Amino acid sequence: MTRDYGHYINGTWVPSESGRWFETTSPTTGEVLARFPQGTRGDVQRAVDAAEAAFPAWKRLPPPRRGEILLRAAQIMRQRKDELGALVTTEMGKVIAEGKGDVQESIDFLEYIAGEGRRLFGETTPSELPSKFCMTVRQPIGVVGCITPWNFPMAIPMWKVGAALISGNTIVFKPASLTPLCVATLVEVFEEAGLPPGVWNFVTGGGSTVGMEIVEHPRVKAVSFTGGVPAGKVIYEAAARLLKPVEVELGGKNPQIVLDDANLELALDGILFGAFGTAGQRCTATSRLILHEAVYDQFLAMLLARTKALVIGDPLDPRTDVGPVVDQAAGESIMEYIAIGKGEATLLTGGERLTGDLYERGFFIQPTIFATEHGTRISKEEIFGPVLSVIKVRNYDEAIRIANDIEYGLSSSIYTRDVNLAFRAIDDLETGITYINAPTIGAEVHLPFGGVKNTGNGGREAGTSAIDEFTEIKTVFVDYSNRLQKAQIVDER
Repeated sequence: MTRDYGHYINGTWVPSESGRWFETTSPTTGEVLARFPQGTRGDVQRAVDAAEAAFPAWKRLPPPRRGEILLRAAQIMRQRKDELGALVTTEMGKVIAEGKGDVQESIDFLEYIAGEGRRLFGETTPSELPSKFCMTVRQPIGVVGCITPWNFPMAIPMWKVGAALISGNTIVFKPASLTPLCVATLVEVFEEAGLPPGVWNFVTGGGSTVGMEIVEHPRVKAVSFTGGVPAGKVIYEAAARLLKPVEVELGGKNPQIVLDDANLELALDGILFGAFGTAGQRCTATSRLILHEAVYDQFLAMLLARTKALVIGDPLDPRTDVGPVVDQAAGESIMEYIAIGKGEATLLTGGERLTGDLYERGFFIQPTIFATEHGTRISKEEIFGPVLSVIKVRNYDEAIRIANDIEYGLSSSIYTRDVNLAFRAIDDLETGITYINAPTIGAEVHLPFGGVKNTGNGGREAGTSAIDEFTEIKTVFVDYSNRLQKAQIVDER
């Protein structure tokens, strides 16, 4: 029997004042998995009230104690990893190995960020005056809003929730409407771990109502958003009108460069995983393959052979390489781009929606490869599906120029045995993440994640910078001279 969820406000599952529902379904089978309420601005108001009331006590709880709750949540998730991984695959559609990887990334980050409860570093520095001590301390912002996408339905929520909670904030959270069940299950995990009522509040519904009320509510002091560029710009502009800090992680059009001296077998493994893992539905997916002309024909033949052998099917079957895209709307958008590609480039393989048997119940798209010139729409616009553009270049300099000539700047990759070129690429590639002899995907939780240009506003999630967006820096001066001292003012008497 399908379960009906409510909003999770002040530690209790409660109905929406709207009385309306939406369903979350499996992209593989179309099966209804659960029903969630269509939230309203009034529902968000109740969640903000609860988060605000819970904030003083949560802020006063020593950070190491907050870390213990996060660690217990990680331990619960580790015990339930197989079950949770299957849930990710069932609700989102990525293959089971990646579904479990989504859960493992969540566990890894919670274990990592729990340790920040014993750090939360500030700075100490000498004063210019005698008998005076100077330092900075980190303080929580207050009630923060978190809005997350569907493609990493557990890992990205945990990046935001873990960092916000360890910093001492309380949360009003809106999940993607395509994957609310994954996040609702995480809420239950944190409840079991002992998170106090009101600290994490969960409201489902549309972006124009629930999402924008979170962004525009005057008592939500900061917003963290991951999603598409158009929505990110709307959120960024709305928050700016309130002088509210907002962190946005947006799109990508990530290049993998393969030079003439590269290990081609290694580069081939990288491009297959980078381009077609998660059916291309990653902000870090490899959507451009920039090939040196000396290896172009050889590598392309290798790539086409391996791509045609990929198994497309039930993502719960461990033998499957590529599952469905998340829903029909996403599939139709991808197919529109494929149609554009057929008109402006050369289709090398794929390009069709699969039909028959299992494929009728989900939206399965063949891994698709185009040979194209730089500057076509498919080579510059984010498609967010299993579509790869291959571009031939003459040398390293042309490869870098093409890699950078894009509005995005999230991830990049270069395959070469030349250590000098590898280190030049680290400087030359205009992205927040660069991989040497590895694909454009594969972030590790103890390193900052984010990009430049239209990929975001320059902030970073995860890693050593995870708590930056969820803390304020307070500067403290302690004068123990027992007399008035005036900085920058010379007393000439």
